[in-house]
Amino acid sequence: MRVLITGAAGFLGSHLAERFLHDGHEVVGVDNFITGSRENLKPLEAHAGFTFVEHDISEPFFPEGELDGVLHFASPASPVDYLEIPIQTLKVGSRGTHHTLGIALAKKARFLLASTSEVYGDPQVHPQPESYWGHVNPVGVRGCYDEAKRFAEAMTMAYHRHHGVDTRIVRIFNTYGPRMRPGDGRVVSNFIVQALQGEPLTVYGDGSQTRSFCYVDDEVEGIYRLFFSERVLPTNIGNPDEFTIRELAEVVLEETGSSSTVETRPLPQDDPKVRRPDISVAREVLGWEPKIPLREGIRRTIPYFREVLNRVGGTARTLG
Repeated sequence: MRVLITGAAGFLGSHLAERFLHDGHEVVGVDNFITGSRENLKPLEAHAGFTFVEHDISEPFFPEGELDGVLHFASPASPVDYLEIPIQTLKVGSRGTHHTLGIALAKKARFLLASTSEVYGDPQVHPQPESYWGHVNPVGVRGCYDEAKRFAEAMTMAYHRHHGVDTRIVRIFNTYGPRMRPGDGRVVSNFIVQALQGEPLTVYGDGSQTRSFCYVDDEVEGIYRLFFSERVLPTNIGNPDEFTIRELAEVVLEETGSSSTVETRPLPQDDPKVRRPDISVAREVLGWEPKIPLREGIRRTIPYFREVLNRVGGTARTLG
């Protein structure tokens, strides 16, 4: 196959592109490097089947040649990013989705949208099944990301129903692993970098809020299977093992051997109190469930951050 992947220089997009290349497919990567990294492209450039276009997919773009798939992964994905660039976040979720769906329609290609567990907002149903419509504050500070993704899902289903585009929607739950930006503000990268630098681990609120963390290899496997399945409706891909933020901090401290303390700060507006996927659909339809437990995933991730910090000699702030 020949597929187009937007956000190919991002954390998750680069891993997904590598999976397609590893299995012998051709990949056209697109990224504008707002949150992506040229460093993430290096493993991809070693493959003859990879080509790259630097472009903001929020602006019109039409690639040359045949395409069998279009996978839209371009978007800021951490609160630090989308609170700093809310307009760009809304544009890539709306205009970017519209443009990539247009490419899929014109090329008669399968389309996969990278959506998010954030469409569930601060959920009142726990765990969250795909049938849950969510509890989102559309005018809150996180609304730029949450509503962009909800709009993107609606646009995807409209193209499927009205134009007959063969579509897939993955709702991604908290994913972590190598190639995350050390200063991206997500809790796993924050904690590991802080622990390695001997700084206090920043816990917002009392740390009792929960998340379900999925190692990147597991996440990519689930997304890959979804792309090649016949499942059209949204599908949760995440790890159903639920941990409090304080439990995550304890695992990071133990695995890094750090003597860092834990420092609490006020809970941000609309921060979800709980987050756990119901993956019944993924198990039944895709034969998928995660295999890597949190502690092992953290153990696999630490060397990447240690290498980056040693190589750059910077802090989380300078590594953004």
